[in-house]
Amino acid sequence: MLLVKCGELAKVPVPAVGSARNFMSLTLKNLGREGRHTLLLALPMMAGQVSQMLMGVTDTVMVGRVGVIPLAAASFAGAILLVLFIAGLGFQIPISIFASQAHGREDRREAGEVLRHGLSIGLVSGLGVALSGMVLSLFLDRFGQEPGVVREATPYFQIVAWSLLPAMLEQGCKQFSEALGRPWLPMSVMLSAVGLNIFLNWVLIYGNLGAPAMGLTGAGWATLVSRVVSVVVMFVCIVRSGHYRPSLPQKWLAALDFSRIWQMAKLGGPLSLTLMLEVAAFGVAAIMMGWISAKSLAAHQIAMNCAATTFMFPLGLSFAARIRVGHAVGSKEWARLAPIGFSAMGLGLLIMITFSVFLILFNETVAGWFVKDRELVMLAASLMVIAGFFQIFDGLQVIAGGSLNGLADVKVPAFFALISYWGVTLPLAYHLGFRLGWREAGIWWAMAVGLALAATCGVTRFWLLTRKAGRNG
Repeated sequence: MLLVKCGELAKVPVPAVGSARNFMSLTLKNLGREGRHTLLLALPMMAGQVSQMLMGVTDTVMVGRVGVIPLAAASFAGAILLVLFIAGLGFQIPISIFASQAHGREDRREAGEVLRHGLSIGLVSGLGVALSGMVLSLFLDRFGQEPGVVREATPYFQIVAWSLLPAMLEQGCKQFSEALGRPWLPMSVMLSAVGLNIFLNWVLIYGNLGAPAMGLTGAGWATLVSRVVSVVVMFVCIVRSGHYRPSLPQKWLAALDFSRIWQMAKLGGPLSLTLMLEVAAFGVAAIMMGWISAKSLAAHQIAMNCAATTFMFPLGLSFAARIRVGHAVGSKEWARLAPIGFSAMGLGLLIMITFSVFLILFNETVAGWFVKDRELVMLAASLMVIAGFFQIFDGLQVIAGGSLNGLADVKVPAFFALISYWGVTLPLAYHLGFRLGWREAGIWWAMAVGLALAATCGVTRFWLLTRKAGRNG
């Protein structure tokens, strides 16, 4: 099994004649070609990620019709559940990294073993985060939220916590399929799951087709059922499709190789930590919004849903960059690393600048899609203006992070996340939001500053790691 260490890039021999100018000219020469390939791979991944976000957006829109308290409860529960989801997701990402490197060197048997061991890890991590969620549900009143919000959130939280188990297995299948250059299956299944979730929401939230009107709790059941159906369909399609058969495990139930599991876990641990540091910081920011008022938390949920939806586009580019960098590592094509990563970053910037202009110009209109309360619409619209700025940095940092993941560089990015989000974002959010009295805007501007720092660190790190390899090419 190949696991490239970032130190290996430093060992790539550098010719005596070479300069930064040569490196840049090489990069510019290949940016267009690599950018096209990355975009073609990323398009279905973007669609798949947007479909997942649309599941949350439709929940927000449909729950928002019930009232402000259920909407605030969904935001509060979702902020904590997202941390648990990310904690498990980090241990599934190594499937993409190892399988893409195996695919790059045409080692199909290895790719199958990566899937088998990765799903075993996903089963354990999924159970772990689900049980952690059940324990946390007993202490939701300790987060300083209004009592009505906590009462509304608790049953929803417990139901969605159990949906994290099928979500982990679904992510494992998704990572494997994409690593083999087949992103269309996950996209199709995820889009279908959105349709199922919307239908179940309509039935269970509002009490249609003879079902009881369950409100926010109904949205929780819709999420659980949609995720179970999604993972079953995706796994069956992978196992039965002839396209995947050469890369599937020869024996699904053979004894597991715990040295292989340990190798994947060593990579997944820092990845999980990096993702958790960012998402947990944003979760704490949501809790801070709840300290102001339930209406502030509801406005945060609306604006964050919009920003998170546009974020799915650079996230898809990040997945594609990670896989293509992994392919290049597996085939030892070192000179392609920088063009792949920086072309993806350039595409991400163009996309996010476009969305930024849209959110700034049409913020009130977009906020009005979610709720009719005029005060809530204006508050959410003001946060969308700030989101228009911070999402540019958010897109850049996630693509830089995905490119570093393809190099299996995970420990230093975890340190960057610690400093950016917990050393800068949260202390600044408290200072601006509460001590200076900027309230909701202060918390959001602090998030923008933290994302800008994370983006700067990630891009610089990728440039340093790939510079010598680019010169050698």
